Amino acid sequence: MITEPQVHEPLTTADLAGTSTQVRGEQQPEANNQNAVPLFAQGEAEQFRSAWRDIQTSFVDEPRSAVQKADEQVARCIKRLAEIFAEERTKMEREWDKGDNVSTEDLRQALRRYRSFFDRLLSV
Repeated sequence: MITEPQVHEPLTTADLAGTSTQVRGEQQPEANNQNAVPLFAQGEAEQFRSAWRDIQTSFVDEPRSAVQKADEQVARCIKRLAEIFAEERTKMEREWDKGDNVSTEDLRQALRRYRSFFDRLLSV
């Protein structure tokens, strides 16, 4: 779940551009506590990893079946990711889709949440 920061920082051109900082010659996203939140819950991610380990182990005895199971596992993971996106999107839309009563601050916060979610997607 994405939470609203307690301090409202002004939206800057750098925010809109999603700038990054240079650390040891590598591009690193700017620190943002919301970006640290994984898309999958810990237990759910571990279930995906455990199933993947089982698939890899089964390859030696049943390579064709292992590849088929790998395909199914990736499809399940992508489907779940789409569900998570739909849930997050619904939450974010509620905040900014208030008709004419939405403030610029509400829109700024919505844009920050979308940026955070986008960054989380790219980190997968």
